Amino acid sequence: MKHPNSDSIVPSYNLTTPIRVGLVGTGYAAMRRAEAFGDDDRSQLVAVVGSDCLRTQEFAGSYSAEAIDSWEKLVRREDIDLVTICTVNCDHGTIARAALQEGKHVVVEYPLCLDPIEAEELVALATDSEKLLHVEHIELLGGLHRALLHSLPEIEPVSYTRYITISSKHPAPRRWSYQPEKLGFPLSAALSRIRRLTDCFGEVTRVSSRDRYWDAPEDDFFTACLCTAELTFASGAMADVVYGKGDAFGVRENRFEVHGAKGTLILTPKDGKIMRGDEIVPIEIAPRRGLFAKDTGMVLDRLLENKPLYTNVLDSVYALKVADAARQSAQTGQAVLHLDAALPSEDSQWIY
Repeated sequence: MKHPNSDSIVPSYNLTTPIRVGLVGTGYAAMRRAEAFGDDDRSQLVAVVGSDCLRTQEFAGSYSAEAIDSWEKLVRREDIDLVTICTVNCDHGTIARAALQEGKHVVVEYPLCLDPIEAEELVALATDSEKLLHVEHIELLGGLHRALLHSLPEIEPVSYTRYITISSKHPAPRRWSYQPEKLGFPLSAALSRIRRLTDCFGEVTRVSSRDRYWDAPEDDFFTACLCTAELTFASGAMADVVYGKGDAFGVRENRFEVHGAKGTLILTPKDGKIMRGDEIVPIEIAPRRGLFAKDTGMVLDRLLENKPLYTNVLDSVYALKVADAARQSAQTGQAVLHLDAALPSEDSQWIY
């Protein structure tokens, strides 16, 4: 959706450089964030907190930052302007709320939190405190999504979409991302799948879902999970989403196909094509490199130069509502026919 042209409702943050950053997490996303902040003269990584003391010290030392032993201390520091959250999903909302209450700007790797009601509360808190709340959705910046948006007009109107991502892991890792309480419902954790679809096809009117876990017998880790969801859009288009990971799967698959009246679009992270009968038109897919740096640069542009971001927090919250409707459907065995909110209007796009 396009942003309106009015500048009157765009908050200006009036920050000066360097923007001082506190980072929660020491995993892959945190490493990419630390690199991006370090490579941009407009920002300075001040402090890092992680779950393992030794790893946190090593991580912080690599980026000339201070290691902190709790996120509560980090968000209270007066020498931090921006808190970036790259930790376990179940903690996102709690940390974001505390950071906003302490007057910090906040960047969160998706999902914003696991509960859509809490997500709306966080948006309201950011709005009231006039702070940036940005949820990362780098899939929207990637080559696959750009090719998708560029190619859709060639086949519209769309009737059916199938989006499948399967990650084969042997053996299944014993990490928080294989613990249901920390991960959250699979399609909430893998929110980019839903967000990509709502960005392309708009409002969802019906959700039906099923899920399955393969449990390790001795503890709360699972060895594999599978979640499927059928979405119906207000346009009448339908989509099947399949997301799975773990040792129940023998191969990896990442495929996005869209069937329209004027052809079929098939995309993978490496290549794509439009098929019209015997005609095949190849589509180039740009490599998926530098997306965290691009997202980080746009956050700094927003804070310092009042430039627009590529995604709006309300759109992420809406995708989270769709994912949570899938959770409810999987739990009850019944389709969810009425989501509690429609997509945000264009008038709301510049508010946050």
